[in-house]
Amino acid sequence: MELLWEIAGWAGAVAILSAYLSVSMGWLKAGKGFQMANLFGSVAFIINGTLHGAWPSVVTNVAWFLISAVALVRMQSSETVAEPAEPAHVQYPGVPDSTGQMAVIEAVEALTGSLPVVPAAPSAADTRLAA
Repeated sequence: MELLWEIAGWAGAVAILSAYLSVSMGWLKAGKGFQMANLFGSVAFIINGTLHGAWPSVVTNVAWFLISAVALVRMQSSETVAEPAEPAHVQYPGVPDSTGQMAVIEAVEALTGSLPVVPAAPSAADTRLAA
């Protein structure tokens, strides 16, 4: 049984160091995978440290566990946020705002029950034929 707890301690070390290395090198984002590896690693260190009486390590890893657990809960709650019913209006620099034009079209549509008829702009072929 002693060997099992030693393996758990080393597995915890590998999990935490691998997660840290992966995030530091840009191979992994600091998201769920990172937090799960930290959670697993801290539990393994808590077990190993308790059996060896390494209380500073146990206390540190309890804090590590709590930080990872809270981060995972916060990530979970942010995923369940509802999408807004209407997409936000985006105004790009240098592009004229057409909301005033849309308001006029919507008002005409509401009053008449149909969209306003807008004549097509003359094409290059039309202007050559007229000349």
